[in-house]
Amino acid sequence: MSIKTHTLSVLVEDKPGVLARVASLFSRRGFNIQSLAVGATEQKNLSRMTIVVSVEDFPLEQITKQLNKLINVIKIVEQDEDNSVSRELALIKVRADATTRGQIIEAVNLFRAKVVDVSAESLVVEATGTPGKLTALLNLLEPYGIREIAQSGMVTLSRGPRGIVTTK
Repeated sequence: MSIKTHTLSVLVEDKPGVLARVASLFSRRGFNIQSLAVGATEQKNLSRMTIVVSVEDFPLEQITKQLNKLINVIKIVEQDEDNSVSRELALIKVRADATTRGQIIEAVNLFRAKVVDVSAESLVVEATGTPGKLTALLNLLEPYGIREIAQSGMVTLSRGPRGIVTTK
């Protein structure tokens, strides 16, 4: 079996301790969560966790079965890369002075990102996209001097009317 990256969308009750219980299932098995994002949904009192993890198919199936046993877990969807939309958000503080500011803004515009804050010594850039797009933007901005980065985890939704449901 080969290890591959899986993206799980887990609909859970919005209650204290649910995130810790879900994350502990992965850590107990020795799996590192590459990305974790949690937020509100269209339904009151429910949250959506998007979990990205690299594991073999069989251990993932075991974890999914254990997740389903948690009372606060409502639904689990394994997102298929071809049938879903995934994005990350990055805020990037870049060193910028009068001589480089125009070049940086031009580069940011190429990536359909935007400048959200300006100071005498730096710019803060907001960018959304795939991990590859964000990496490419960071590589382009690196020569100017990246001062800080804050990056969200991956968020994903299925294309079309609904995702493929893992039993619950």
